[in-house]
Amino acid sequence: MYGTILIEIIGGYLILFIIVRIQGKTQISQISPFDFVSALVLGELVGNAIYDKETGFGVIVFAIVVWGILTIVTELLTQKSRFLRYLFEGKPSIIIDKGNLDWKQMKRNRLDVDQLQQLLRDKGVFSLQEVEYAILENNGGISVLKKAAADQPTLTDLKIKTEERVIPYTIVSDGEVLSKNLQAAGVNEEWLYTAIRQKGIQTPSDISYAEYVPGKEIFIQKY
Repeated sequence: MYGTILIEIIGGYLILFIIVRIQGKTQISQISPFDFVSALVLGELVGNAIYDKETGFGVIVFAIVVWGILTIVTELLTQKSRFLRYLFEGKPSIIIDKGNLDWKQMKRNRLDVDQLQQLLRDKGVFSLQEVEYAILENNGGISVLKKAAADQPTLTDLKIKTEERVIPYTIVSDGEVLSKNLQAAGVNEEWLYTAIRQKGIQTPSDISYAEYVPGKEIFIQKY
């Protein structure tokens, strides 16, 4: 009995992992109401199948694969058709338009003022007076465009010369040297050892995290 349950759990886990990987990262970061329901159904299929004595591993595989195919086909269709995209994913709603609350959209989306204020605070906005436009996205998040008077000036506005930004390379993680990232950053392990010894560290195993931006000083966090 326990062996069968173990096999079914491992098998269901692997199949769910494959389905999620095929569906793509946007399923997690930009989940829509349809995606949410789809995830619930997939989990329910596996859970019921594992603890139902009359259900075998083959049924679990079949159910997950069929549901996975349906969700993938739906995603492909929504990419091709704007109508189907709106049908399955909905449309963003303008909650604040030119500084004014749109009560019809608030009611349509079952959003009250307290909930709106919480969403705005998550964006660093503590007063509705600062907002020119606020759009409620399909995933339940909110996008905010502040009024010009309330917005902070950019470096371009202040005519301050800027330098090109680059993503730092993680070169040591949990005491392990990431050789590929060292190579991408244009340095090698010999350079790394020299750099960390200048910081009083003898070996990368004493480092929990280190990052490097070419041309700048190495950043190190020890255990």
